[in-house]
Amino acid sequence: MALPSLDDYFPDWKEREALAEAMIPIIGRLYRANVVTYCFGRALYNQSVTQLMKTHRYVRQIAFNELSEFESYPILDALSQLDLGPSHVDVGKLASKYMEESAASEITPLEFVQRECAEVIGRHVPPIERPQDVVLYGFGRIGRLLMRLLVEKTGSGAQLRLRAIVVRKGSDDDLIKRASLLRRDSVHGGFQGTLRVDEENCCIIANGNVVRVIYASSPTEVDYTQYGIDNAIVIDNTGAWRDEAGLGQHIKAKGASKVILTAPGKGKIKNIVSGVNSHDIDTKDSILAAASCTTNAVVPVFKVVNDEFGIVSGHMETVHSYTNDQNLIDNYHKKNRRGRAAPLNMVITETGASSAVTKLLPELDGKLTGNAIRVPTPNVSLAILNLQLGRKVSKDEVNDFLRKASLFSTLQRQIDFTMSPDVVSSDFIGNRHACIVDGGATIVKDNAVVLYVWYDNEFGYACQVVRVVQRWAGIQYPLIPKDSADLGF
Repeated sequence: MALPSLDDYFPDWKEREALAEAMIPIIGRLYRANVVTYCFGRALYNQSVTQLMKTHRYVRQIAFNELSEFESYPILDALSQLDLGPSHVDVGKLASKYMEESAASEITPLEFVQRECAEVIGRHVPPIERPQDVVLYGFGRIGRLLMRLLVEKTGSGAQLRLRAIVVRKGSDDDLIKRASLLRRDSVHGGFQGTLRVDEENCCIIANGNVVRVIYASSPTEVDYTQYGIDNAIVIDNTGAWRDEAGLGQHIKAKGASKVILTAPGKGKIKNIVSGVNSHDIDTKDSILAAASCTTNAVVPVFKVVNDEFGIVSGHMETVHSYTNDQNLIDNYHKKNRRGRAAPLNMVITETGASSAVTKLLPELDGKLTGNAIRVPTPNVSLAILNLQLGRKVSKDEVNDFLRKASLFSTLQRQIDFTMSPDVVSSDFIGNRHACIVDGGATIVKDNAVVLYVWYDNEFGYACQVVRVVQRWAGIQYPLIPKDSADLGF
């Protein structure tokens, strides 16, 4: 597509805007039928007109192609004319493939899409036999973001269904205060949708999803079956227990069958980083952990870099936003330095991420060291990876490899990429990837490479947790085109 002249920019924008507006009802209808659409791994559902246009703009900049609404709308329109069964469809990749193919043939968008989607046309097999009940044990920073994600991703209601939240009652108006914290967030903004509080039945009704609020002081005292909940996956986001004995209390409760921890697990508990070792999940597992936010951020990058170039040695320094574990003002803390006022200081502290990496990637055992600095920002962190590679490389070679990994690899939902020279931490609030490689900051000299990797340590991590739960629940979708990554959430 030829670039518009200066006089044509506004008319061109309005045409593309109209196409984006026309996409929204199509995307919505497909989503309610469990046909989930993406554009080079970026979700198209629940997006505004301008968000859809920004997604296309991003792809043009990073994928170096001419994809616009003019190319993607005909593909999306053709998809809407087919009797598609549940599937994950990357409209952007299909449109790019069609652009190349149609240049040499007269194939129509409908003919092309019929061929590409042949395996799911008329195949109405649900992604899971019956909806999977989910319970949030705890309702702090991660718990509330998990609720936002689970409600947003309800779709037709046939997948993960958030049924209850378990907390300790803090006051007579506890339910109202919990709902208020869900409704408004100082970092992530307002809840996208409607919330109602049913005090009589002790429920929060979010976008039509009825979520019970259960008050309990320990996992074993809850009987989920009395609320119609059965075979539930419990997401423990309290961090109170990290070993099998402690977390095992959850599966002793009636109606609960599995538990996943939103922190690193101890002992023999499997720590799963979605996209990296998801294959280690066994349906027989009853306890899993989703590792730490930092581990989720760095392991995907370590994996692809090591697979391509080989890592001889390295050090990771995490510049991490302060957390609720620290004090607002100087006060006693059992750990060194963390007692000092978090909003006023940079605080050197330890991190277990480097040892966690080697458990997930044994080939890097003995090659990595790590440390962390807590800084006075409320969200989004930065990992600085100082690596010695197995051979000499150039900055362009490294960046181009990581750019392509973000677009085409099986880790495209984990690794994002930017070359913007002006980005700062707040630009990545709400990013759904496990990490974002800042290509503009990459430093290379011979075989020495320094990578700067951003991550939303709250929302991006919550997305990773939900992806693990989805996989554990057995939710699977055919992928269109077939070389797409397993997009999950």
